[in-house]
Amino acid sequence: MNSASTRHSRPSWSLGDIVVHRIDEIALPPQTGPWLLPGATNDVIDEASWLRPHFADSDTIRLASHTFAVEACGLRILVDTGIGNDKTRANPAWNGLHSDYLQRLMAAGFAPESVDLVVTTHLHTDHVGWNTRLVDGEWQPTFPRARYLTSRAEWDYWTGAEMDDPRRQMFRDSVDPVHGNGQYDLVDVPGQGSEVAAGVWLVPAPGHTPGQVAVELRGTDRTAVITGDSIHHPVQLSHPHLTSCVDIDAEQAVRSRARLLEGLAGTDGLLLGTHFPHPTAGTVRTDGDRYRLYPEPGTAIPPTAA
Repeated sequence: MNSASTRHSRPSWSLGDIVVHRIDEIALPPQTGPWLLPGATNDVIDEASWLRPHFADSDTIRLASHTFAVEACGLRILVDTGIGNDKTRANPAWNGLHSDYLQRLMAAGFAPESVDLVVTTHLHTDHVGWNTRLVDGEWQPTFPRARYLTSRAEWDYWTGAEMDDPRRQMFRDSVDPVHGNGQYDLVDVPGQGSEVAAGVWLVPAPGHTPGQVAVELRGTDRTAVITGDSIHHPVQLSHPHLTSCVDIDAEQAVRSRARLLEGLAGTDGLLLGTHFPHPTAGTVRTDGDRYRLYPEPGTAIPPTAA
């Protein structure tokens, strides 16, 4: 994969009255795959030959950090905010980043002050980083007029948990400043989901974390589901029982993943993977007793005027 060319291509997908843009942050280093999904061995990858060349190298899976910028009914919505710049992180690949993510977001038509909603699928470090940016030595909300949303179950779990030092640091620099500014709203997400804007639904996808949500976009032409970390990588379509080393409830994560895939299989609904490398999106089809992804790389769709 030519990372430089795909990074700046800003692919987009039209769902009719909803448009989704991928905003790249960084490609994750090769060692991320074996650490995150230790069960995704070379033999497992070989069983799903369709993973190569887009989603896997010769012996390991490939992962990325990006976010999705959504235009829906006149609103500008950001789903997750990546790792962020200038953050002190225990993971060396995430520590002290200086990416041009924010410039790419603005090039897509999402100036920080134009963003209406920021959806946090779950409160993990690589999903909240651009919640804030460093201004005159202080962490300030990156999106000054946005409502930041997360599920109440997710918030209640972490605020009641005994956090280690790296996670406390993440809350201090990326969550607490937003909450302290009165911008975080907690959403009760029942089994059937909760509509937070016209055509934009939060649907429960617990397991990786207790209150994680996926984001379902119901456009006039087709639907799409943004995975959060309910599916880290397309190898989990072929092997849905592969779990992440950081899943809090691995069995629940498998059930959530199975429900999501069953709902998409055989439809024209798009699966948009929060950590899937290029081409990032596709439709889900059965493949014997498994699933596979048929990629849809997206096209260059100009942003609408703010």
